[in-house]
Amino acid sequence: MSSTDPTAPSLPPLVAPGPELTAEQISRFARHLSLPGIGVEGQRRLAAARVLVIGAGGLGSPALLYLAAGGVGTLGVVDDDVVETSNLQRQVLHGTGDVGRSKTASAREAVADVAPHVTVIEHRERLTSANAVDLLRGYDLVLDGADNFATRYLVSDAAEIAGVPVVWGGIYRYQGQVATFWAAPPGDGGAPEGVTYRDVFPEPPPAALAPDCATGGVLGAMCGTIGSIMATEAIKLITGAGRTLLGRLAVYDSFDLTWRHLDVRPDPSREPVTTLPDDAAYATFCGLTPAEVPDQDPVTPAAVAALRAAAAAGDGADPYIVDVREPWEVEIASVAGADHVNLGELLGPARDDAVVHVAARAQGRPVHVLCKVGGRASRAAAVLRDAGLPARVIAGGILAWSRDVDPSVPVY
Repeated sequence: MSSTDPTAPSLPPLVAPGPELTAEQISRFARHLSLPGIGVEGQRRLAAARVLVIGAGGLGSPALLYLAAGGVGTLGVVDDDVVETSNLQRQVLHGTGDVGRSKTASAREAVADVAPHVTVIEHRERLTSANAVDLLRGYDLVLDGADNFATRYLVSDAAEIAGVPVVWGGIYRYQGQVATFWAAPPGDGGAPEGVTYRDVFPEPPPAALAPDCATGGVLGAMCGTIGSIMATEAIKLITGAGRTLLGRLAVYDSFDLTWRHLDVRPDPSREPVTTLPDDAAYATFCGLTPAEVPDQDPVTPAAVAALRAAAAAGDGADPYIVDVREPWEVEIASVAGADHVNLGELLGPARDDAVVHVAARAQGRPVHVLCKVGGRASRAAAVLRDAGLPARVIAGGILAWSRDVDPSVPVY
């Protein structure tokens, strides 16, 4: 960690002022209007701004609420997921009544309740190489709250091509990180050099060392801290107020309640991004296997249950099920008779021993791999197939098993 220059200049405002404020806007945003650096003109800039938020989850939730409350005129939301009960611990945009609904629809209604003047554009789709650049070009800046490395690299690359800044946030367990990336910020007035996500993170961590929040957990309240900082960065970029995190990475440890700021610089050896690779290339770069995009030969929970029933009646062998979730997940919900080998064992240094264990337990039977939804099972199945074992993913994981086979299995 190195020191930073507190006198470093601000960036010029990102967005030109919109129309004069109405009486209702003057009343609503009175506490902004008296702030140095924002004022009436800054509030007009916010009203004219278009901000794209990737993910209506743990980080997108507080960011969207504060951007809407702060007066940003247009908010785009990219998310192809639906609300699950386990989201409610941290994704404060959504309520119990939203479970099962599209996250973008839930986000739109929550924003409308806070700030009915805001235009919310739902992008109920997955961000891909095919749509990313065009999507980002329709906005002044993007907030990246994605929960996976492939999407983070895709957002960074697309933003570099589109020429828009990115406010990025990441969370895991008790720690969060925030930075502002911009490949080519305005150079007048001594503005800092551009830096992108790829400059700071040239390569993703090994898959075995980068579990997602579903596996490793995350403190819900910390999402509010990081998401609020992301919204603050966006407001500063739009209005030109204050000093942004461009050139710095802020690291927050909620367990110790500490902040660190690390200087970050562009990598002079990095080739500029001019075209996007396809989605499979991003997956491979991040240590994912082709089987994850998606698994090519999944088996339904009902089919596995039928094989078990037939075996119990003396017709065929009992199917072997290996559960690759974490031990705490298995304690909450499990399939009777399933073997447990967590994914870290199959991806880490103990891989060979784990494969031998699975082969010995399977005893020649096809291997049926189970996780919560299917992503981790795809990675495990690919490892087992590489080792010569016939492995298939149980589609939909334990959640689908509970829904389609055994409703007594808890959903978490």
